[in-house]
Amino acid sequence: MSLENKQSILEIKNVSVEFNGLVAIKDVSAKINRGDFVGLAGPNGAGKSTLVKAILGLVPLQKGAIVLFDQDIKKFSQWEKVGYLPQKINTINPLFPASVEEIVSIGLLSTKSFPKIINSEDKKRISKVLLDLDILKLKHKMFSELSGGQQQRVVLARALVSKPDLLIFDEPSNALDPVSRDSFFSYIKKLNIEEGITIILITHDTGYIGKYANKLLYIDGRLIYYGSFTDFCKSGEMSKQFGKLDQHLICHQHDS
Repeated sequence: MSLENKQSILEIKNVSVEFNGLVAIKDVSAKINRGDFVGLAGPNGAGKSTLVKAILGLVPLQKGAIVLFDQDIKKFSQWEKVGYLPQKINTINPLFPASVEEIVSIGLLSTKSFPKIINSEDKKRISKVLLDLDILKLKHKMFSELSGGQQQRVVLARALVSKPDLLIFDEPSNALDPVSRDSFFSYIKKLNIEEGITIILITHDTGYIGKYANKLLYIDGRLIYYGSFTDFCKSGEMSKQFGKLDQHLICHQHDS
């Protein structure tokens, strides 16, 4: 199935966001389809995190609209379809006395009606995702006892356990060493290919993400480029925008 014929997961329509009268992003548009792996890139202060917050309904839009799973973001309620891994693992107090299993179980609570009880089937699902992430042996350990990389995998497990259709990552490799980073990216690429999970990944490493993503969304307060890495690498306009050397560096991993 071609990318053009795939079902739309997310539509960003001429979105602008302002903070205290200052424009953070202006007139950004993109259509993300089921099964896409999108690298969201741009310089520091370009508005990448602001755009993700807009997608998650966390900041008001000054202009435009966001449609998530064919529903306007203002009316969207099926958040179990969306997994989010923040840049900093500050959504969990590192001193909070909870085990890995308990942390991951939080990801299932949004899918349950009252009473919100974790049953035996839920525990099997939790164990499966921990096994897939190679952290099953940490199941009964306290979250506070883990390394930064292990904590990040636990937070990823929490995002995955509800079987989301869309996964959003904000600079996920910051807490990982190079070997762990390659393993992490290979795993989420496997999720993208084998499970069909749509992925949006904020990154400052535009060249590296081309090794895994099939689309590049580059913003700098406004939309600079959205499309396939292949088209980006062939674009004379992007060569003028970035310079031939920077364009080559961005494309190098994609071509290798």
